[in-house]
Amino acid sequence: MAGTDVFAGGTIPGDRAFAIENGPSGFDPAAPSYLPKIRFLMLMRNEHIANLSSRFDPQSGILTISKGGMDISGCLLEPDGRKIIEDWIAGEFAGELRGRPRILASQGHSFSDKEQKVLHLINLASVRKLEEQLDCPIDPNRFRANIVIDGAPAFSELEWVGKSLRLPDIVLSVADRTQRCAATNVNPATGVRDMQLPRQLTGLYGHMDFGIYLHVESAGRIATGDTLSITDGNGLPF
Repeated sequence: MAGTDVFAGGTIPGDRAFAIENGPSGFDPAAPSYLPKIRFLMLMRNEHIANLSSRFDPQSGILTISKGGMDISGCLLEPDGRKIIEDWIAGEFAGELRGRPRILASQGHSFSDKEQKVLHLINLASVRKLEEQLDCPIDPNRFRANIVIDGAPAFSELEWVGKSLRLPDIVLSVADRTQRCAATNVNPATGVRDMQLPRQLTGLYGHMDFGIYLHVESAGRIATGDTLSITDGNGLPF
C-alpha cells in the first residue's frame, strides 16, 4: 500500500523542500525563515510551470524536468547540478525573471504558504459539489493537496478547525481553512488560466476557502486507504 512516514511538527517528506528564487529574496540557508511565495517562481504568477513535469530522487538528489519529450537533469545536492537546472530555468522563464534564478534549500525547511509546517487536505465530495455548482469539471490537482479524502459530506471539512483527525497510525490537528489564490485558476494539465476559482468561491459561498491545513501531532505513517476519524479537543469522537 502506497504511503509515507511523517514526523511530529513536520511536512510530507520533500514537500516544498526547494524553491526557485526569482530575483534576490534575502533567504539565508544558515538561518531559514518564512518568506512570501512572491519571492519565488510560482504557479500563481508563472502558469508556464504547469507545462512542465518533474521527477526527484531524494537519495541521489537528481531532479529531472521534462517538457515536450525533452529532459534536463541535475543533482540539486551539488553546485554544478544546480547550475544546470538554473541555466535551463533562466532560458525557459527569461521574460518572467527579476534576476538570476537560484535554487534554494535548507535542511528541514519547507517553502510553504504558511509560516508553520503543515499538510494540506481536500475533500473529493467538495470538489464534486463545486463541479456541480459551476457546471464544469475540476481537476482536484488544482488544489495541490497532500491528503485527499472521500466519504465526508461536501464542505464539512471547513468546520473541522480546532478538531483532531485520527488515522490508524497518527494524529493530525486542524489548524485553519485554506484560502485559495490565483494558482487554482491554472489548469494543471495545460497551463492555461481557464477558471476564476477564488472569485467563483466568493460568489457561491462568500469566502475563498477550499481545503484545510493540518499540523502533524504524532509521528507515523499515512497510507492510501487509511480510515479517518474526527475528534474534539478532548478526544471525543464525532
